[in-house]
Amino acid sequence: MFYRDEKLALFIDGANLYAASKALGFDIDYKLLRTEFMRRGKLLRAFYYTALLENDEYSPIRPLVDWLNYNGFMMVTKPAKEFTDSMGRRKVKGNMDIELSVDAMEMAPHIDHMVLFSGDGDFRPLVAGIQRQGVRVSVVSTIRSQPPMIADELRRQADNFIELEELKDVIGRPPRDPRPED
Repeated sequence: MFYRDEKLALFIDGANLYAASKALGFDIDYKLLRTEFMRRGKLLRAFYYTALLENDEYSPIRPLVDWLNYNGFMMVTKPAKEFTDSMGRRKVKGNMDIELSVDAMEMAPHIDHMVLFSGDGDFRPLVAGIQRQGVRVSVVSTIRSQPPMIADELRRQADNFIELEELKDVIGRPPRDPRPED
């Protein structure tokens, strides 16, 4: 439930939202997403959190990060850390939970409604803390993927759960085929 006069802030866990939309078979059109939430209330900020591989000459996420940065999103990035696990596999780690949580707590006194785009159960204490400040919290994720992308404890804590698949017609576009047609 949204009220037209309430002040909103969006907090987008980039990796989590990307995984959820991919599991549902569509890409997010971020211009449409921002427009949709501007329609639902007074959008003060739209934060997008992602880790970037700095040592790669070309990062596939770089064009999105640049576009978002120029189109009304507050970009919060940090270098991803690369390491080799005990099995010799190359792994990339770039958790943005702390950055998102600090920003959300700082914004809480200035907003009426927080919209969190993540299903990560680690955010349950953040949601509870934001609610204690009198801010309503909606969580956007999905239970329709296999397995569901939202932690049950986060869904229960939120004031409102928004099924990502139900936003598909409003903020989605078909996934791009990465291969050129022959």
